[in-house]
Amino acid sequence: MKESPIFLKTHDMLVWLLEHTTKFPKSQRFVMAKRVEESALNFYDLLIAAVKDGKPLRHLKAADIELERLRHHVRLCRDLRLLSMGQYEHLSRMLVEIGKLLGAWIVRSRGGGPKGQAGSSWRLVEQRTEELSHSQPQQEQP
Repeated sequence: MKESPIFLKTHDMLVWLLEHTTKFPKSQRFVMAKRVEESALNFYDLLIAAVKDGKPLRHLKAADIELERLRHHVRLCRDLRLLSMGQYEHLSRMLVEIGKLLGAWIVRSRGGGPKGQAGSSWRLVEQRTEELSHSQPQQEQP
């Protein structure tokens, strides 16, 4: 079974993020690094809960809130110069893409989406990922 694109993108974001937060100055490692890491990992946990629960919408809504919290923490890291502008832009692009996938999953879980589309909510998420990958040129990682 192929893993859902939102999980793959979130995994990639987590690996990148965790590698970078360990390089924060010692004075911020237990403040901003901890907050950013907790938000990112909480987001991932909520995605897993959404898959395992028969009613994923409540987990997806909580994941949406957690993703917004992560965006704000990341912006604060940029303002505190804990992330360079290039790192911030790269991470922001990752978060936008994950947010679009999450939004598509939420719409599908509410019963929305294209008419006549049968199957799991994963199909819409995968379709949206395919559209995004063809519409955006690949960026190099800073």
